[in-house]
Amino acid sequence: MTVTEQAPAPVVSPPSLAARARSIGGSPVRDILAVTARPEVINFAGGLPAPELFDAEGIAAAYRDVLAETPARALQYSTTEGEPTLRAALAARTSARGLETGPDDLLVTTGSQQALSLLATALLEPGDTVLVESPCYLAALQAFGFAGARVVAVPGDEDGIDPEALEELVLRERPKLLYTVPTFQNPTGRTLPAARRAAVAEVAGRCGLWIVEDDPYGELRFEGERVPWIASYDGARDRTVLLGSFSKVMAPGLRLGWLRAPAALRRACAVAKQAADLHTPTVNQLAAARYLADRDLDAHVARVAAVYGARRDAMLAGLPDALPAGSVWTRPEGGMFLWARLPQGYDTTALLPGVVRHDVAYVPGAPFHAGEPDRATLRLCFVTQTPDEIAEGLRRLGEGLSEGPGEALREA
Repeated sequence: MTVTEQAPAPVVSPPSLAARARSIGGSPVRDILAVTARPEVINFAGGLPAPELFDAEGIAAAYRDVLAETPARALQYSTTEGEPTLRAALAARTSARGLETGPDDLLVTTGSQQALSLLATALLEPGDTVLVESPCYLAALQAFGFAGARVVAVPGDEDGIDPEALEELVLRERPKLLYTVPTFQNPTGRTLPAARRAAVAEVAGRCGLWIVEDDPYGELRFEGERVPWIASYDGARDRTVLLGSFSKVMAPGLRLGWLRAPAALRRACAVAKQAADLHTPTVNQLAAARYLADRDLDAHVARVAAVYGARRDAMLAGLPDALPAGSVWTRPEGGMFLWARLPQGYDTTALLPGVVRHDVAYVPGAPFHAGEPDRATLRLCFVTQTPDEIAEGLRRLGEGLSEGPGEALREA
């Protein structure tokens, strides 16, 4: 009997990734953090709150109480919109800060970053135009790019968006939305003045524009007076989405954020969230609500802000010796970041590998630009290290910048 060998079947490659997955790269900040994870590195690159300032005891007590008293509820599925007790507490905090809000005005999200993805799903078709600040929060550029949007930067200055330039772009480009972080902006640390906020609200109302107002840092104020949300101005009340988060004031590991939006858009975001994750973890929501009921979050935030203010001052004190002559930088009144521009001819992306070899890191400014990048810029986070560590990190930074570009970052 003869056995006939059968030729192996041809191997066919699986279908390719979606075009949006092929075209949108990863986060340069995350890539840098992966390279600089060594404990000896003083890392000014990440946007990481200081872990020693977390109220770990208070958060743990909130979880213990919730799991002891209502375990079935805490461990069960929840509504997409969010736990009523948490939404009620968030609504009360928002109203107390000058923007009348009810629980039903809010959608709880898995971090405010998810809110950006939900809004992109609910509002944007491929090819739609989105306006952003220049420079802009990097993960927002990713979210809008992933949705297939055309992202256009609005001209501005050291105070932020220029309302006249905004109106010109709205009339010419017919964008769907403007995304802005008006208070202690990431990456620059600047704050949009009240007069400009009123002008931006007026442009949105008169020209037809959604405003996405992201406010993860607003409670971390060290000095100066609070500036009202854009959402509180009459011209923008019916077209502004306000985003909030516990990541910077309670703990980022909770992954709790929220959005306040007009009813129709909020419902569309809820449907998008059902497709994404059904709901934000119930136990985290109930623990946060219990924390707000039992603890004084405002007092905790005030303590954190005082420490962060001292760390900002330490960084400001050391920058003149660390950066090349002719450099300029922002002086934020709060938040977590400051922005520096080195003299013309410097390229902070090319310089970074050599700097990392001195066991210190920053984020180059180029990826934060939607348009032509300013390659002489960089972002520094001043909240994660102590003043002494900041001083040492800046000393290393000065040494690294003085040596010029080195090997590729992946070899650092």
